[in-house]
Amino acid sequence: MSDSPQVLFVCVHNAGRSQMAAALTTMRGEGSIDVLSAGTEPADQVNPAVLEAMAELGIDLSQEQPKLLQDEAVAASDVVITMGCGDACPVYPGIAYEDWELDDPAGRDLEAVRLIRDEIDARVTDLVERVLSRRVPSGETQD
Repeated sequence: MSDSPQVLFVCVHNAGRSQMAAALTTMRGEGSIDVLSAGTEPADQVNPAVLEAMAELGIDLSQEQPKLLQDEAVAASDVVITMGCGDACPVYPGIAYEDWELDDPAGRDLEAVRLIRDEIDARVTDLVERVLSRRVPSGETQD
């Protein structure tokens, strides 16, 4: 078991927002954070516009597959970030939860996906700093 903090990103389809957030957290955290992503109703593949927008940053998501959210992943996480999945995510005591209101990239053109990506990146940069300095209180919801 790793001593690194674990962050789980959850959206509905795990084909856009949560995939981008996970990849950006892995990059910004430089391997210091264990990162997972999942969806409450996973899609068949990652959104092609998301693949292209992330490739512009040198991040290859072409081998990623949307995954179904498992209770075990939530229970093992230190921080769970939800993105539009509502109450479908299980809640466990001692885990910090945040809900990020973000536009869904589904059906959006590349320019719109870039804007969503950049907003996620700004939030991820802040999250990484807080997680690595342990400023995300355990079991409290942050907005």
